[in-house]
Amino acid sequence: MPRFVRATLALHGLLLLGLLVWPAQWPWLLALLVANHALITGLGLWPRSTWLGSNLRRLPAASSARGEVALTIDDGPDPALTPRVLDLLDAAGVKATFFCIGERVQRHPELAREILARGHELQSHSQRHRHNFSLLGPRGCAKELEAAQRSFEQVTGVTPRLFRAPAGLRNAFLAPVLHRLGLQLVSWTARGFDTRERDPARVLHRLTRQLRAGDILLLHDSNAALTLSGEPVVLAVLPELLRRLRTAGLHPVRLGDALALAPDAAAAKPLAAPALRRPASPGAIASKFSPPSSTA
Repeated sequence: MPRFVRATLALHGLLLLGLLVWPAQWPWLLALLVANHALITGLGLWPRSTWLGSNLRRLPAASSARGEVALTIDDGPDPALTPRVLDLLDAAGVKATFFCIGERVQRHPELAREILARGHELQSHSQRHRHNFSLLGPRGCAKELEAAQRSFEQVTGVTPRLFRAPAGLRNAFLAPVLHRLGLQLVSWTARGFDTRERDPARVLHRLTRQLRAGDILLLHDSNAALTLSGEPVVLAVLPELLRRLRTAGLHPVRLGDALALAPDAAAAKPLAAPALRRPASPGAIASKFSPPSSTA
């Protein structure tokens, strides 16, 4: 259990004790409780925070020393866009990690399997990508993640070992669920906001302004913003991003390779029954654009 969560539980106990001993001080005790919950909410709205539990924001030191970066692509599979992203990656000889939505994996099973067939990696981005995911309680979190695990396993035979929360938002209930399911939370080092930014140069600038080995980069192969010419931004950004990685001597790898996940993480068999098997503990996973004149 994260230290901050343990401290929060201890604070709740002290506040209850204080209410029993000094009932007249309830307004101050209530104010402390509200302040604590406001802090928890704020931390959940900070995608790269580690206060609510383990959160992979960069690749491990060994991977960074090899000059590796991870290209991660969220929200698919999307039959209108994912194949075009795959073609660009193939043309560059690059492998990526796709954080996919369980419902879309079920809706487009051939495409999910095609991602794997081309040598890329599938990981979990929840079952439905609920916009209120960070408001779910323990049971709601578990239901969403377990449904996603089943979707991946039934369609592809793959058991995800990594999880990225919808929009990166979460709450204190998520970490215990992830631990029970053997999932490691992953955020990012840099993201381009390519679902709302229409200018490819700005997206590229956000991804590369402090580019270095060990970075986890985030793009999307669904819900992509469109350039002024009507092209999905990710398609305009990806070739130049890959060129800049090559120029910098950086090598894109799948997250599973950087983390040295067990080989069976990419070759697990589907569940024979609705109940989920418990995977290994996450503890075992240890230029055509000109940059904008000002920082985005």
